[in-house]
Amino acid sequence: MSGPLSAADTRRNLVALSRADFDRELAPFIDRPYRLNQIYLALHRRGVESIDEITELSLRLRGELAQCFFIAAPRIAERRLSADGTCKYLLRLHDSATIEAVDIPSEERRTLCISSQAGCALACTFCVTGYWGAGRDLSAGEIVAQVRLINRESRSREPGSSQARTTRPFDDPSAAPNIVFMGMGEPLLNLEAVRESLDLLTQSTSWKRVTVSTVGIIPALEEMASWRRRPNLAISLHAPDDDRRNEIMPINQTYPLADLLACLRRYPLERGRKITIEYLLIRHFNDRLKDADQIARLLRGLRAKVNLIPINPDPVLGEQMVAPDEATVERFKNRLRQRGLFTTVRQRRGDEVQGACGQLRASGTKAHGVRARLRQGGDNG
Repeated sequence: MSGPLSAADTRRNLVALSRADFDRELAPFIDRPYRLNQIYLALHRRGVESIDEITELSLRLRGELAQCFFIAAPRIAERRLSADGTCKYLLRLHDSATIEAVDIPSEERRTLCISSQAGCALACTFCVTGYWGAGRDLSAGEIVAQVRLINRESRSREPGSSQARTTRPFDDPSAAPNIVFMGMGEPLLNLEAVRESLDLLTQSTSWKRVTVSTVGIIPALEEMASWRRRPNLAISLHAPDDDRRNEIMPINQTYPLADLLACLRRYPLERGRKITIEYLLIRHFNDRLKDADQIARLLRGLRAKVNLIPINPDPVLGEQMVAPDEATVERFKNRLRQRGLFTTVRQRRGDEVQGACGQLRASGTKAHGVRARLRQGGDNG
């Protein structure tokens, strides 16, 4: 992996280029068109960490490329391991932007929660990422690099691991975990890079093992509906009516519930698939039985399953953002099941290291989101 860049270094990071930019910028150096795909796959499937490792290329071509380009995957700035085995990574990108990703092991298969943006501009009141504010989009390479890095790290922690095991190719099928786009950022606001990353990731894992979670960006959902292959879809609903959804999710003012549900009813689903409806449970806000009844009415006729998520508290979210007690959660779950909805409750994992749902932040950077500015203004007033 290339070392830190000096201020005078104008080389481009190959990992951070979109496929279109990659093809355009490398074209002047390439004598045969197939070389472009060869280099791209060496980066994103084999996971080479320097141009010298692309040994399919001549020594002369590698030298020419190294004068204009470098390879810099995310590096681990911090690793926090929870008692339940969940491991949260703070990753620093080549331009010092930071993201977080989480490795969640289970008896069946590991799940990797990855980021699509270095921050989030949506300002949902239940999400710590939004408190820290917006950041740049990630490239497909930066998205895929999270999976590759965590796979290597996970193998290195396995009992009896060896260097040979930690350097297995990224596309080794035995290394394929479940992958969920539920980290920092709104994936459908970075749709081109997310689609490129899906094309790469699904060369080594099934589309059915990948889930993209979104607040419901309708134009992007309509574009996804036209794709030949699609990942699992999860929708962050979190309220049974527009008034309350507006209160906690400003994006609802642009894409209100009626429009979103109409879009989901048009969305094509393969046999056996359902849309996952994610529903945060917030005490005294959206946890009443009549709220469950309202959710059931909203989802009538939709091929959907509900995943209830008791909110994970965090100091930046305020005292109102706390979960109901277990009895209330159980009653809410049972009411939805009585109304014919397949319903589960998400197990809390990694909350002690702030790695649970809604807790990811760009640690090491100053909070600059809308809610952070409002709080700072109030503190100064």
